[in-house]
Parts: sequence; C-alpha cells; structure tokens
Amino acid sequence: MDEGRIGVDESGKGDFFGPLVVAACYVGPEHLAELDGVMDSKKLSDKRALALATVIKRTCPHSVIGINPAKYNELYEKMRNLNRLLEWGHARAIENVLEQQPARLVISDQFANPAGLKKRLFEKGAQVELRSMVRAESDIAVAAASVLARAEFLRRLESLGREVGTELPKGATNVILVGKRILRDKGLQALRGVCKTHFKTYGQVVDG
Repeated sequence: MDEGRIGVDESGKGDFFGPLVVAACYVGPEHLAELDGVMDSKKLSDKRALALATVIKRTCPHSVIGINPAKYNELYEKMRNLNRLLEWGHARAIENVLEQQPARLVISDQFANPAGLKKRLFEKGAQVELRSMVRAESDIAVAAASVLARAEFLRRLESLGREVGTELPKGATNVILVGKRILRDKGLQALRGVCKTHFKTYGQVVDG
C-alpha cells in the first residue's frame, strides 16, 4: 500500500431482522502491522469479526452509522429506494472520516449507482477520487470497514433480540416463524421495530 485510503462497506442489507449499518475506515501504511488477519467480514466468524472490530477502532480513523429498523423503515418510506439510502449512509460515513483524516482516495463496493454517491460527496465539497470496485473487500480499507459494519450489526441484532425476548436470526430465510412469534406475543409495533418492512417476508409474516 503506497498511500492511505478510505474504504466503505455495509452490513444488514439482506437481513430481514436488524439494522442497516454503514462503516467507513481510513487505512494508511502506518496501520497495516496492526491489521493482521483483517479480511472481508463474510469470511470471518461472528466472534472473530467482533474481536477484530475492537482492534480496527483502536487503530484507524473510522465512522460507523447504524440505522435501526424503526428509523430504516421511516427513511425507506421517504426514499422508496435502497440504493438512495445506501448513498446517503455511505456519503455520511465518508464525510465523518474525512473530518478526522484527509484522504484522496475512497474505495467502495460496486452497488447499483456509484455516480449518486459521487454526486453527494461533491455536493458536500469532498475532493476525492471515488473508486467503485467489484469484490472491493479485497482492499484492506474496505475489508476493515466491512468488519466494523458487521460487528455493529451483530451487536445491534442481539440488543434488538433482547428487547423482544427472542434471538433474531440473521439472513432472510428461516425468519418467518420467529416473526410470527413476535407478532403474536408482542404485537405489530414490536415486529416493525426489529425488521425491515419492505421485504416480501414482512407480508408473509403479517398476512400469512
């Protein structure tokens, strides 16, 4: 790595239960020795992701934005588009890191509209090169951001589960029975407070 850069990634996008979390992380050559073992969070166990996130937070300038389901559902109702919500979250996380650490290069995974993210950053006056890549997690800065996002997702998912008195499963399969149980025992508002209501699964839970 010849220069520092900011990586940005998200977690929870495909999970019915739990928040959407976006994280951005600056990694420079001076940080690499501390980040041994950091890789795409999808390749890590939950326990390892949580442990590595502690190391990354101690080592690197970063920003983690968690949008719990109640707020997520409200924002989705307004924007009607997940990519616009991702653009907003990515831009905000990047801006937060730039305030701590100037950087010329930002790397993100290639979601549907990188041009929208670039426009948001330029509107805020961020003079950066945005590089959208397929499999961006192969870059250490994006991998670090993915670990931060995953760890925060796991922490919030566990906390939301405690609120409704049941462990909330990850992913979008094997969630209907848990959803129906929450609806039966705690009511509709409690269900809406822990899940993403625009998923087809929500209709299956509520109307099924």
